[in-house]
Amino acid sequence: MEMKSGVKGPGLDNKSQGTEIKSERIDPLVSSPLKIGRNERQVTTAAVAGNPNSGKSTLINAIAGARLYVGNWPGVTVEKKEALFEFEERKIKLFDLPGTYSLSPYTQEEVIARDFLLHGKPDVIIDVVDATNLERNLYLTVQLMELGIPMVIALNIYDEAEAKGYRIDIQTMEELLGVKVIPTVATKKRGVDDLMRVVLEMADNPHLHRPKKLNYGDDIESAASIIEKRMEGIYPALYEKYPLRWVSLKIMEGDAQVYKEIDLSKDGVFIKDALSHLEKTHGSDMESLMADARYAQAAGLTREVLKKPEVKKTDVTDQIDRIVLNRVLGIPIFLGAMWLVFKMAFDVSTPFVDWIDAMMAGPFKRWAESLLGWINAPPWTVSLVTDGVIAGAGFVLVFVPVIGMMMLLITFLEGSGYMARAAFVMDRLMHTIGLHGKSFIPMLLGFGCNVPSVYATRVLENERDKKLTTMLVPLMSCGARLPVYVVFIGAFFQQNAGTVLWSMYLLGIVMAVVLGVVLKRTLYKGKSPLFIMELPPYRMPTLRDLMIHTWQKLKHFVIKAGTYILAVSILVWFMLNLPWGVEDKKDSLLGRMGQTIAPIFKPLGFGSWEASSSLISGLIAKEIVVGTMSEIYALKTDDEKREERASLTDDLKEIGVSFLKASRDAVVNVVSGLGIASLTAEESEEEKEERSPLRKALQSVFTPLSAYAFIAFVLLYWPCVVVGIATRQEFGTWKIYGQAMLIHTVLAWVVAFAIYQSGKIMGLS
Repeated sequence: MEMKSGVKGPGLDNKSQGTEIKSERIDPLVSSPLKIGRNERQVTTAAVAGNPNSGKSTLINAIAGARLYVGNWPGVTVEKKEALFEFEERKIKLFDLPGTYSLSPYTQEEVIARDFLLHGKPDVIIDVVDATNLERNLYLTVQLMELGIPMVIALNIYDEAEAKGYRIDIQTMEELLGVKVIPTVATKKRGVDDLMRVVLEMADNPHLHRPKKLNYGDDIESAASIIEKRMEGIYPALYEKYPLRWVSLKIMEGDAQVYKEIDLSKDGVFIKDALSHLEKTHGSDMESLMADARYAQAAGLTREVLKKPEVKKTDVTDQIDRIVLNRVLGIPIFLGAMWLVFKMAFDVSTPFVDWIDAMMAGPFKRWAESLLGWINAPPWTVSLVTDGVIAGAGFVLVFVPVIGMMMLLITFLEGSGYMARAAFVMDRLMHTIGLHGKSFIPMLLGFGCNVPSVYATRVLENERDKKLTTMLVPLMSCGARLPVYVVFIGAFFQQNAGTVLWSMYLLGIVMAVVLGVVLKRTLYKGKSPLFIMELPPYRMPTLRDLMIHTWQKLKHFVIKAGTYILAVSILVWFMLNLPWGVEDKKDSLLGRMGQTIAPIFKPLGFGSWEASSSLISGLIAKEIVVGTMSEIYALKTDDEKREERASLTDDLKEIGVSFLKASRDAVVNVVSGLGIASLTAEESEEEKEERSPLRKALQSVFTPLSAYAFIAFVLLYWPCVVVGIATRQEFGTWKIYGQAMLIHTVLAWVVAFAIYQSGKIMGLS
């Protein structure tokens, strides 16, 4: 076949109108003006398939934008995205299938994608193909064509292909495959409208848009024909559920899931007869034979339609990788990048965390008290609303800046292509605990917050890896432990604050390695998995994509986890105030529980009911430990200052001024590089006055040795409720969280016991 010069695809100068996606222009290169009739069908369904890193999610965002809905596929934890929108007065529903390289049912993503295409009965398949990696992407295209569903190829990242000097013959590609090919640039929304028009045309006239039947060679086609005819005779109704050609090819390659679904034995006589010649000629490995046949189709098509420049241009990705993936420089660069991510996340978010905390404890609390006082609400109602509901909402909201910034920065690194390199660099070290490089990313996130770390385990393909990583993530010292560290280090270790703080982070890492080694030989047995990962080219993510992805993750946390945190915070309030009228917190429900379990902690050096009660409340979130201690010790501050009532105008002014100050501080933190104030930094007189009563109370019941054992216990024990909620959402069961609660608490007790008892032996008490 004659090689045609690069024919530029249609629609690349088209711009869609936001999520409305309306346009009246018809590109003559797509086809003659499409006759889209307003038929009786209510919604056109389109399944969006493609390889990872093909720009599939970016294309979906370009089409649907804020209309994208994120959930989980029924019965599994893989993320499901779908969007319902209108285009030219027609309703279209997109289903974003998990990114996959094939439709062989080896991974959860492949099973989900294949099951939806077979049983979800989409009207059209949108196959997103990376124009810069044509041959690799066409392997999935060939498999999608076997299903016989009307299909359109979105030849994405077309601008980069042109920049590389690639010339793709669109017209020949369409002729060889029998499908429409629409060049797109998802980041700029180019080609989107033309793609949607083709989708509607195919949905209205499916019989005119079936993909071509590719020829895999006489031997394979002959065997497939025999199986197809025999299957049609034995299972006459099978074609209503499955495409017969697809079934025949899957039977040939020994697809276990297909055999199981149609209740077919691999030892069937007609199957043996059909495969006998193939096995004699090509050997018994039919799966490899079919894979080779499909790759041959993809390679042959690529040779026909793609022309690359004779002189290879300098590849920026290769140049960067020579440094980033260097055996010596790789890990230091990675650690430096992660340090920068954490620093930026905390530098930017900390002023806003403080602002939210101050607003919840200040103006919002005062407004609630005033409103309840105006309606003459009883005192217990005021306390419930202010100390339970508002405080609970505050616990939710203070997570938002940290998680939001962390997700934004990590999403940027993922979109740029660097996170794949980070996983590759850390692979060798992670094999020590039976995991691979990808597992290091969620664990590293744990130093910021364990919650996004649990969500980040969804990037792992293997269920064992997800569970084992989730078990280890809570051992990473998150920001929620910092308030506990600050108070105890300030009270007992001011002269060695930095060293003590560093030792807590190091202790968490060491315990994660130890626990990982134990778990991989007991509960999570299995060989260290092979690590095969595509390294995508470096790209600059668009601001729109960053915002959409960050918002999706943040909204998921606030709505789901926030509901539980608020409920548990209210529960704690009741536990501190029941039975009604209790004056001594020791006699409250929480106080009695603390007294009951206090003997368990006596060998650890902190067997008081106060410490035990604070640890119970810390099950919700570790920072509550300090707040509970403050309430238990009934600390008093300058009540006269607190009784001063600000006017509504003053409150609004305070909110606005403090927000501007927080914004300024965030910018100053990033620009100056000073970051969060050191624990050794000098405190203001107001801070000293506010913290000294609690410190004095702690110094009266703790020693430096028991204090160190206590903060070590806080680091390691019982993952907080928010982590449990995230774990439940990811795995659909509380079992993993239950295991973590038991194992981590036992580990915490053993470590704290060893610290305290060995310290006593050494005379440190």
